[in-house]
Amino acid sequence: MPPPRAVILDLGNVLVFHDNALLFHRLGQRAGLSAQEVSQRLTGAGWTAANRGLLDAEGIRKDVCGALGVELPMEEFAPLWSSHFTVHQAVLPRVEGLVGRVKLVLLSNTNALHVAYVRPLLPLLQRFDAVLMSCEVGHVKPEPAFYRLALERAGCAPHEAAFFDDLPEFVEAANALGIRGHLFTDAPTFDAQLKALGL
Repeated sequence: MPPPRAVILDLGNVLVFHDNALLFHRLGQRAGLSAQEVSQRLTGAGWTAANRGLLDAEGIRKDVCGALGVELPMEEFAPLWSSHFTVHQAVLPRVEGLVGRVKLVLLSNTNALHVAYVRPLLPLLQRFDAVLMSCEVGHVKPEPAFYRLALERAGCAPHEAAFFDDLPEFVEAANALGIRGHLFTDAPTFDAQLKALGL
């Protein structure tokens, strides 16, 4: 099979690491709750609503603070809510090496506050052909419509695209549509996967 014409990348744990355990710990410290309690209270519909763009920044703050029983002003909440991100420096040169060789598309389930925090950390995103944040387009993985939008923006058929995500269920959803899905684990493995694809 010829090399893919498009590479579709996830954001979290691919371009940036997100340590949810650290986030729950820090929120718990502020709310007087255990990290486990924070995790339980924040599991469910709120995440999906935020990821679909149904909650704006203020909506996210109110929703999370309400769930945790604490009132934090936005100037404290916003940096705390994004304090668990670090840029995956090792993978960036590899992605940069794909610029101009394939269509590059970002496909991420995320919310308005995280987008506002992460975008400035990744100037490389300005060189992508399309950046699809779930909260900006109203679709979330693993919905087929979200993947189809990525293919449309890349201007290619499913078999002409390679997709990388750290979550197996999202890779399986891509494969079900005929996209060449790959589980992302680390930068050296990503190198080997690209090489195997002819990139």
